[in-house]
This record gives sequence, C-alpha cells and structure tokens, in this order.
Amino acid sequence: MIKNVNIKRNKDGIHHVKAKDLIDLVWGLGYCHAVDRSLQILLMRILGKGQASQYLSSDESMLQTDIFFRKMNWQGGLQEEVNKLSVEEKSLCQSYCDGVNFRLSKKFPWELRLLGYTPDKWEIKDSIMLSRMTGYLTLAQSQAEMERFLLQMIQAGISREKLWELFPKGLENLDIDLLQKVQFEERIVPDGIWKTIVPPMVGSNNWVVSGSKTQSGKPFLANDPHLETNRLPNVWYEVLLESSDNYIMGGSMPGLPGVLIGRNANLSWGATYSFMDAVDSWVEDCQDGKYRKEGEWHSFAERKELIHRKKKPDSEVVFYENEHGTLEGDPHNKGYYLTTSWASSRAGAKSISQMLKMYKARSVEEGMEFLGQIETAWNWVLADKAGNIGYQMSGLCPIRKEGASGLLPLPGWLAENDWQGFANYQDLPRCLNPKQGYFATANQDLNEWGKVQPINLPMGDYRAKRISHLLAEKDNHSLEDMKKIQYDVFSKQGEQFMETIKPLLDENNPASRALLEWDLCYDLDSKAAFLFEKIYQNLHKEVFAKGGLSEAAFDYLWEQTGIFIDFYQNFDSILLKNSSLWFQEREQNEIYRKAIQEALKEPLQKWGESNQLLLQNLIFGGKLPKFFGFDRGPIPLRGGRATPHQGQIYQSSGRTTSFTPSYRFVTDVAESEIHSNMAGGPSDRRFSPWYCSDLDNWRNQYYKKIGIDKG
Repeated sequence: MIKNVNIKRNKDGIHHVKAKDLIDLVWGLGYCHAVDRSLQILLMRILGKGQASQYLSSDESMLQTDIFFRKMNWQGGLQEEVNKLSVEEKSLCQSYCDGVNFRLSKKFPWELRLLGYTPDKWEIKDSIMLSRMTGYLTLAQSQAEMERFLLQMIQAGISREKLWELFPKGLENLDIDLLQKVQFEERIVPDGIWKTIVPPMVGSNNWVVSGSKTQSGKPFLANDPHLETNRLPNVWYEVLLESSDNYIMGGSMPGLPGVLIGRNANLSWGATYSFMDAVDSWVEDCQDGKYRKEGEWHSFAERKELIHRKKKPDSEVVFYENEHGTLEGDPHNKGYYLTTSWASSRAGAKSISQMLKMYKARSVEEGMEFLGQIETAWNWVLADKAGNIGYQMSGLCPIRKEGASGLLPLPGWLAENDWQGFANYQDLPRCLNPKQGYFATANQDLNEWGKVQPINLPMGDYRAKRISHLLAEKDNHSLEDMKKIQYDVFSKQGEQFMETIKPLLDENNPASRALLEWDLCYDLDSKAAFLFEKIYQNLHKEVFAKGGLSEAAFDYLWEQTGIFIDFYQNFDSILLKNSSLWFQEREQNEIYRKAIQEALKEPLQKWGESNQLLLQNLIFGGKLPKFFGFDRGPIPLRGGRATPHQGQIYQSSGRTTSFTPSYRFVTDVAESEIHSNMAGGPSDRRFSPWYCSDLDNWRNQYYKKIGIDKG
C-alpha cells in the first residue's frame, strides 16, 4: 500500500500526500497524523477512555478527571456506531487507521515509553470517540456549566426578578421551590464560597464573501477558530492531500479522517461553534435506588467502572442511568437529583461519514447537505467556484415540549418533558447566497435564520457586528483585507461602554486622558485598553457581587471560571441599563464612578504587558527549565474578549486557558491555494524543526501559502 502513496513535506513542514485514490489518501493522512501528532492522539484516547490514572498519574485530580470521562461514557455504543457506516465508509476509516498503525508499529512517542505505555492499535471506534470529545469539551460543556451556574444562583436565593433580567429568555418554566430542593454534584462555585445574602440577592470567527464584493470576482472564505491556544502542540494539523482529479487541503484534527476547515478543487468550508443548546437536565425524584415516572417507580441501570491507578488500589465508581442520562448522586438516598444528557453523546458515525463526503463535495448546496447532518453543533460557511456562498448550522437539536427552552431542569417524572426527537437539519439556521453578499458568524445568536431556535445562550454579538461592518463597507475586498479583519482589535463592546464612561472621566487626570483618547483598539501598546478592562471588572464586582452573588462567589467566578468570558453579553445587558434590580437602588452613574475611581488607583500598563500567553507542552508544560524549549513564551497577546481577534486569557478548573485564534485560514476559491498560520507547528516532537515553526508567522501577521504546484 505504501508504494501507492507519495508523502513529502513542503518548505513549511506541511505534509503533501499524493495518491491515485481516496482510500490511499486517507491512509496517508493517518500516517502523517501518527508521524507528527502521535502523542496528541494517543493522549486523547487515554483521556477519553478514562485511563489517565493508569498511565499518566495517580493523584486525586487525575482520578477526578477519569471519573468525569467515565461518567460521560464516551466509549458507550461505539461498535453500534461503527456498524452504521457503509461498506465504503468503513473501508476509508480502516485505511486511515492502517496508516496510523503502520507508523505506530515502527515508532511511537518516547514520552509514553517513559510512562510505561505501549499503545494498542488505532481503531475506527477511537476516531468516533474523538469526534464526540471534540464536540463537547469546552464547547457544549460551556452551556452545561452556565445552566449549573443558573441553578446555583437559584439555590443561593437570587430573586426571580433578577434572574429574569439576566436571562430574559428561557425561564418560562422556572419552578424555584422545586429547584431549591435539588441536590447536585457538578457545582461551578464550590459550596463553601456561597453565603446567605440578606436581602437575597462559563469562540470563533468565520465568514464568506460573495464574488460581487471581491477583487477576483470569486468568493472568499476566512476562518479563525478561537480555541485554547496556550498548549503545544496546536489542536489543528494542516495537510494537503492530492489525487489525480482532486485535492483537499486545510486544517484536520489528529485522530479524525477528514479535513474540518479547508477546501477542495471546487468548494471551501469553515467552522465555528454554534452555541446550540444540546445539553439538558431533568429533576429526578429518587428513593430506594429507583426514580419516579408517571406515577410508577423504575430501577436505574447501573454501570460500574473500574479505574486502575498507578501504584495505588483500583477505584470503582458506579453510575446510575435512565432515559434522561446519568444521575448526579446516589438514588438509594431519598431526594431530588439531576440527570443530564448531551444530544450527541452516543453519536459519531454520521459525523465521520459526512466529513468523508467533503473530499468530493462540489457545490455549496451539496456541502450544506453534507455538513448539516454532522451530529455536533457547528456554524459552517461555504463558498464554491460557481460563485455561490452559504451558511449551515449542524448538530442534534433536541425537540422539547412547547415553551421549554432547555435552560432549566424540568421534572423528570413527567413524560411530556422528555425529548421528542431531534430537529431536521434543514430546519436549523441556514441560508444560500444572502442578499448582502456576505455571511459572518462569531458565536452570536443566529436563530433568525432557522425554522427552529437552537440557541438560548449565545456569545455576544460585538465581534459579528464588527466583522459585518468591515465586510459591508467596500465592494472590492482583497485577501489582504480578510487577513486584516482576522487581526482586527477594535472593540464594539468598548465603544458601547465608553458612551457611559466618557462623561464621568476627569480630563485633568493623565490616566483618564488616555481613556478619553482611546481608539477602542486592544493593541499591544494600548494603556487605555488595560484601564478599560479594570473598569469593566470593577463594574461586574460593583453590580453582581454587591447585587447578590457575594464577593467571594464573584471572585471565584471571575478568577477561576469562564462564566463571564463565554456569556458576557448577558451580564453586559445589565451593566448597560440605566436602572436595574441588580444595582441595589443605586444610580448607574454612581456605580460607574466607583468602578472608575478604583481602576485609576492602579498603575497603568500596556495591554501587551498585562495580557501574555505562555504556550506549554502537553506533557511537560511548566515542569522543565525554559531552556529545554518544551514551552514557548510568554507572548504578548493583542485583542480582548469582544474583538474579532480575541485575546482572552483566564483560569478554568485551576488551570490557565485562553480564547484566541488557534488557526487562521483564508482562501480565494478562484485559486488553488490557502493562506494560513497557527500558534505552533506541524509536529508535537520537541526536537523536530517543525515543533513551533509557524509561531512567529502567527504572532507577526504573516500567512504562509499551501497550494497545488501548477507547474
């Protein structure tokens, strides 16, 4: 099989795979993934199977990680999913696995040898498991965390009226009395942080531009997924696959046999997360190991998981499951508990098969049909050589009873509260050739484009509005314009807040003058951006800590979670009001003045001095001296939470994470090339010349080219 595949690197270290047939191309993709990213894919499999305590570390935090992954049961029903693949799809997937395994049989990471781990063969089931994991972790997971935060606020005594202000949609079925009785384990704020209050009181860009607005006369497509960037290797892996009559190039994800962000000879596509609500919880009435449903008592299915631990006794965990998902608690103890389910938790085969179809997709309409049936939640934009552009959301969107948003847990003992299937992908938000000549997504509310409304907690629309403004302002865009937008750091959020802040500033104060003269950009040298961020944080503390959360709870949320990062526009909607119940009978100007005064007490810094990113190795991050070169940085990071170039660094679950462009991709479908850069490089091998070969490009706004040699 090897003699049918020709593999070489280009000058930037990107593998170029040539083969006659698709089955050999995917073999080559698997081989390249194993050459450059075997550590990444094998670690992902270890984590997904809940085996980190067995192979990596036996400390308590790793045990909790294993329990989380075992609870999610990523391995459940994998063989059934494999059986759903057609004969051709199985052959393609197996060819990918054969490519991975051929390389692993020759060589696998020395880091894993040190840990005493010898990998089993890569299987189709492993790729399906990874597709589940990538659709949930930090993406759908953020929705679940926000719903837990809402439940904690209810139990902390935040009033119904204040909750309605913060969540103006989705609380129609709010039953405070019931939800205050619920016992649950996955708490966003540790119980000891909450206290009784008297009175009671957790991104990406892509866009597509019609040829009517470009210099080439053909559509452009741009994508820059904002994922965790402070890790090495980068989550994305670039590749060029070429057959006799087609090619596909762009960003793949190691472990999966497809290109998620890319193009072929006729079509280009890009993805952002959609913030579809596909995670729901139900309140279960439990006693004696059973749950109540429609007046009858039923036994939970028990799933026992044995977690092996290095040099420590094994740990057995029991999970209780019903038609609503996995229970948080022990049903033998009488009480109300939550069961939770993610719509795509037992899916995966369809996602793999649809991505395989993109190798040969020829048109936007065909691409919308293929991508729309992917089971995890994404916003796809597409452009083809015929001049069409389009947008399509994907994901299994639960059909709920009328009036239920999915934001609140509902009584599990009523069958009417069960999911009633999933929406047809053609009813999800989508459009073909929009009249404005462009379409941009940036995790904002896109419900207006669908027959169903899958989003109840979008991210803010500041980035989307800025990108749309830049796309609308001219009709002769160049690829350089697309690149400039990807690095744009103008904040429409800052623009909105400054309307209230500016009249309260003292022009005689040097720091205030910096803010009065602010161009609303989060450039590295901007002191005004630093000052604005301090005011913004103080506003949250003044309003939400004093308005009901308590100072300790607020500090934890701000410093240790992504709640204020992911869903900032919910909180902004309160801060920008003239009056609110959260203001505790204070005037808006009084709150803003206090926030400004506190911010002005701190020494001014440049934004790039206060916002720095350290890229850490997946295994050795922070554990070895800097001169070993496993970690890189710290790197000054431009942008903020609400700028097209996001530059958000924060703590989550005790570790530093980030929202920033992990990979930048731009293409003109008139050409046979892409322009790109990423935070890292092709290889996860520290001593490879390709370990961080693209990092300087990523920092310095330089795009390399990957393309077909026309000679």
